[in-house]
Amino acid sequence: MTSSISTSVYMQIVLDNSDHKRGFRIATSIFFFIAGLTYSSWACRIHELKIHFSLNNAELGSILFALPIGLMISLPVSGWMVTRFGSRKVLILAGLGFPLMLCVIGFTTQIWQLVIALFLFGFLNNVFEIAMNTQAVGIEILYKRSIMASFHGLWSLAGFTGIALGTLAIALNCPVRFHFSVIAVLCWLLVTLSWKYLLPSDEPQDAQPLFARPDRNILKLGLIAFASLITEGTMFDWSGVYFQKIVQVPAALTTVGYIAFMGTMAAGRFAGDHLVTRFGIKRVLQCSGIISTSGLLLAVAIPHIYTATFGFLLVGIGVSSVVPLALALAGRSKTMPSGMAIAAVSTVGFLGFLIGPPLIGFIAEATNLRWSFAMIAILGLGTTLLASRIKH
Repeated sequence: MTSSISTSVYMQIVLDNSDHKRGFRIATSIFFFIAGLTYSSWACRIHELKIHFSLNNAELGSILFALPIGLMISLPVSGWMVTRFGSRKVLILAGLGFPLMLCVIGFTTQIWQLVIALFLFGFLNNVFEIAMNTQAVGIEILYKRSIMASFHGLWSLAGFTGIALGTLAIALNCPVRFHFSVIAVLCWLLVTLSWKYLLPSDEPQDAQPLFARPDRNILKLGLIAFASLITEGTMFDWSGVYFQKIVQVPAALTTVGYIAFMGTMAAGRFAGDHLVTRFGIKRVLQCSGIISTSGLLLAVAIPHIYTATFGFLLVGIGVSSVVPLALALAGRSKTMPSGMAIAAVSTVGFLGFLIGPPLIGFIAEATNLRWSFAMIAILGLGTTLLASRIKH
């Protein structure tokens, strides 16, 4: 079958399914919720696993590194899998496998078992992410407008849900293995109820090698994601420390900045699609970088609880839609299959998420934490500078 015939067949599939687009959107949204719920459930029980295995901070850090290694190794593989087998099949398998690995983590009894489980957890996490974002790009084609940010908003909402359930489980002294098993069963139930309504077909592409060189536009989108994710990584890992050491709030208020950031990031994702429709994707990306940079610089310049909290609110707004929009643009690439283009942007972007937190530590050790945050603020401005150079 030639490429032109395949494309025409795909367009017929799109037309035939246009009346079912709401069902496709709901089903894919459920999978975004599953991904966020599974990951946040793991994150909120790390401390219990540290105690269970009698690990010190250095040992825990070494073991946790298995997760990003698995994620990084899966980046080229996941793009190839989605291109070869289609996002629907890959997403269904990942939707079953990712919660399964969460369950396995809860039942590990040896450190080597935990390392392997975390490696596979990271691997499947990224397979899940690439497949569901590819589905989301296909659904955007049906809607003919931006809807990607709202999908990621559901991921954030699921994160809040997972943290709330995890906090309840901890308060009830619920064993980790039981907690993770309940989450896995809930996720499998959601997969069972929704898999039939996923978008049945991706746009066909010619056969691609396992490794494909991204074009300049894809690299720019990756750098935009890098600039945003280096800021996100900083907020996830260092916002509490900043409020404790620099803002010097009481112990009970150290999470205020993090909560402010997470709240506006989730809300911003639900509002992001409307803003793109009204102002255009390039304008939203440009403003996002300015807003996140301004928020961090405010927290650095005036480290008071009110100004720092407001600054972190701005950071959440600024980074909320950047990665979803970068992935959406990658999914529309004319030079690479959607899955591989999304994987390429994720690869470059995730490096920012990995590099940001340790970079903060190194600079803080050499100077102080305020200088670290100021440097991240300047890097975050890269979103604005690069957005003016992208093609869409």
